[in-house]
Amino acid sequence: MDLQKYLLRIGFVGPAEPSLDVLRSVHTCHLLSVPFEDLTVHSNGRVQLDLPLLFDKIVNRRRGGFCFENNGLFSWLLSKMGFQVTLISGQVKNSVTSRYGPPFDHLILMVTIEDRRWLSDVGFGVPGFSTPLSLEHSGPQEQGHRVYRIRKERDMHFLEWQQEENRGTDGDWTEIYKFTLDPRCLEDFTEMCQYHQSSPSSIFFCKSLCTVLKPGGRITYIGHRLITATFPNEETGRVFETTTRELKDEEIPGILEQEFGIVLNSLLIPKDEVITPPPVVY
Repeated sequence: MDLQKYLLRIGFVGPAEPSLDVLRSVHTCHLLSVPFEDLTVHSNGRVQLDLPLLFDKIVNRRRGGFCFENNGLFSWLLSKMGFQVTLISGQVKNSVTSRYGPPFDHLILMVTIEDRRWLSDVGFGVPGFSTPLSLEHSGPQEQGHRVYRIRKERDMHFLEWQQEENRGTDGDWTEIYKFTLDPRCLEDFTEMCQYHQSSPSSIFFCKSLCTVLKPGGRITYIGHRLITATFPNEETGRVFETTTRELKDEEIPGILEQEFGIVLNSLLIPKDEVITPPPVVY
């Protein structure tokens, strides 16, 4: 771990101290700098959960990764900065199949600062939150035009949002993923890391994708599409909107470099197949 090199990679400037303000800052910086992507799976590679390898990929080669990679490496960074970090397991509710993934489907972080717990996640896609969420209460937590909440049922926690709206407590809440606070280690996610690279029930196997948060929006590549989302802004009167551009094979490498800063060493095979519902209901 080269702490300063990692912080430079995500554009963080300031004291590397274990405070809430610093956690919020490095969390957002990470999302604005490191894409959430599965391009290794679709360019003749395999993801391995080895921290030095992940550091080389994300920091040295300026790539991104999916949750096990981004959150796994981010947990190492936070630990080196002096934060108390716990790896926890989540199960994502697929927006297409409406089913939860298996246990260890998603790697999330719990960060404890002065006896208060925060949910941190720099390894999720479009519904992801930009700054850590408090685990100490179940009420709405606003972030820009969005609102989230963490609902608890016995030992299970449910992360929910109102998509690209904020209608207050009585709005329609949609589940993103569920999780417990049981501590895990990176090796616990090895089997599911392989699952997501080989199962037709995984979005990462079925679709080549790359997405990154931008100031005022988000840009996403999937298959042969480039989707640009613009967030609403009350001051300018701008509303939420998305535009989609169809891409030819020969355009994709240039788009990945221009929009995400990614240059692949192997040929990418674009993919955008239908996800098969998992045979087991979790």
